[in-house]
Amino acid sequence: MMGGMHYVGYAELAAAVSEAGGLGVITALTQENPEALRQEIRKCRDLTSKPFGVNLTLLPSLKPLDYPGYVRAIVEEDVKIVETAGRSPKDLVPLFKEHGVLITRQCVQRTSSTCRCCHC
Repeated sequence: MMGGMHYVGYAELAAAVSEAGGLGVITALTQENPEALRQEIRKCRDLTSKPFGVNLTLLPSLKPLDYPGYVRAIVEEDVKIVETAGRSPKDLVPLFKEHGVLITRQCVQRTSSTCRCCHC
């Protein structure tokens, strides 16, 4: 699985990884705004018929980010795999589950082999 990679996680790389047998991932916050993410998702669909996902990193920011808009784009574009990183996505889990989205999680925990931060 390709992890979210800021500034390089575009449709072309995600599609190439998926075409090679991996799971390509578009990095949501590499896109300027939710509409740009929507267009990147559509572009990836044009480039591959294989599954791909979207990385959504949830971090505090000096400049407020339109997280609800990014989530809306993911759900409305029928993306079925979301990788989250940063703070707990527990407030997003019910919405993603309602739309049949599989949630994967980047967890950096040296004391436990499982992530219990979001109960996904």
